[in-house]
Order: sequence, then structure tokens, then C-alpha cells
Amino acid sequence: MGRLTNALSVPFDVLHSWWESPRTRRRVGSVLVVAFLATLALIEVNRRGWLPASLSSQIPTNHFYAVDIAFTLLLVFETVALVFSLAHSVSESVGKQFEIFSLILLRQAFKEFTVVPEPVDWIQVGRAVPHMLADAGGALAIFVALGLFYRLQRHVPITPDAGERSSFVSAKKAVALVLLFAFAAVGALDVFSSVTGGEAAPFFEVVYTVLILGDILLVLLALRYSSTYHVVFRNSGFAAATVFMRLALTAPPFVNAGLGLAACLLALGVTWAHNTFAATDPVGNPPERQ
Repeated sequence: MGRLTNALSVPFDVLHSWWESPRTRRRVGSVLVVAFLATLALIEVNRRGWLPASLSSQIPTNHFYAVDIAFTLLLVFETVALVFSLAHSVSESVGKQFEIFSLILLRQAFKEFTVVPEPVDWIQVGRAVPHMLADAGGALAIFVALGLFYRLQRHVPITPDAGERSSFVSAKKAVALVLLFAFAAVGALDVFSSVTGGEAAPFFEVVYTVLILGDILLVLLALRYSSTYHVVFRNSGFAAATVFMRLALTAPPFVNAGLGLAACLLALGVTWAHNTFAATDPVGNPPERQ
């Protein structure tokens, strides 16, 4: 197993280095800006009736669809960053999941505008305002809770043995690389289904479902290096928080924001409990560094 994970670490490191480079970051920003402006222009052209009927029926006429597309692309790029964060620490990966979920809530708030005709007025959008406030408020609450979550993180190694730590990092890189290809495959299938007129799978729902499986796999891998209760509980608690986030993605308005916040508070509580009560093991010895 060690040879396999070490071999997979090489392509992961190459991709990670490329993704984190300043040039790639600038290109990602440029793609988002160009996609937003191009979508706005295409929608405006369609509103003026300058597109053929066969194409016009496939293009929306509401400018807020451009916001939805830009946010969707941003979330896709954030999902890639989430995969790379797995190699750093489990807690950082969990935090990234909440970051993405909060952005999904904000996108949902903007998306309410896409179902009303332009120009937008109160009579048309009034019924959607409570849903928008719930999504935006939930995103803000998660943002605050996430700040506390990051402050509580200690980022200590799972084992004092340098060789075992290196092996665990290699295993996490291997898992992350598999997840990256899985997400790329899901995205490619969605694009293909959209182009061919088929039914696309809900991308982010699939992503969080796969993340749950990946989190459980990391819990099991961690047992190879530390089987202490506080380590198992912490990692399993983070996996449970991902489950609640996955449920929140398909929950109705109000419930989705509340469930997402509850998941974030669960992760925050698990972190606080771990830091507080794992100070010593049952016999009073210092714990393993994790």
C-alpha cells in the first residue's frame, strides 16, 4: 500500500503546485470574469431578439442567470481547492467544505431573482425575500462559526514518528487524487448530459456524497497511525458534519440554512471537545500528537 500511495503522491504534487501557482490563480479569476461578461452579453442579445429561434429557446432572458453561472464556476474551482486541502489536514478540508456550502447558500439567494421577469420589482420578488434572507443569513452565520472553527484548530501531527507522518500524508494525497478524478468525471458527465439534452446529475450533491465516503476512508486510514479514542471521535465527528451538509443541500428553504449551520456548529463542538478533553489520555499521560 505504501508504494501505491507514494506513487500517487507524485502526480498530486505536480497538480497541486500548478493549481497553487500565481499564474493559475490569475487565470481562474480571468475565466470567471470572462464567463460572467460573456453570459451577460449573450442574454442581452437574446433579449433583443437577435438570435435564431432554435438557439433563442436555449438561452435565458434574465440577467441574473449570469450571476448563477459565475457562482457555479466559482464553486467548481473551490471544489478543486477543497480536494487539494485534504493533503494539508482533515480539519482544513472540513472548513473548506463549509466555505463551499456557505457560497452555495449565497448562490441560492441570488438564484431567486432568476425566476422573476425583469425589471425586478417588489410585487414580483416579495414572496422570495424570506427565502433569500434565510439563505444569506445562514451563509453569514456559517461564516462566523467557521471563523471560530479555524481559530480552534491546533494542527499537530497524528503521530510523533516522522516516517509514519509522511506515510499518512501520502495516503491523504492518494485519496485526494482519486476524489479529484471522480469530481472531474461527474462534471464531464454533467456537461455531456446538458449538451445532449439528457438529465444531468446534481453536481454538488454528488460531490458531498463522495466527500462523505472520502471522510470515512480517511477515518479508517488514520487508524493505521493512531487508534486513540479522541482521534477517532474527532475525525468521525467531522464526517458526521459532512453528512448533515449533504442533507442540507436537498432540504427545503429555511431548513437548508438551519441544517447547514447545525453541521458547522457540530464541527465546532467536536473541535472544542477534542481540544479540551484530549489534553491527557485516561491514565494521565500526554496524548499522541495528531
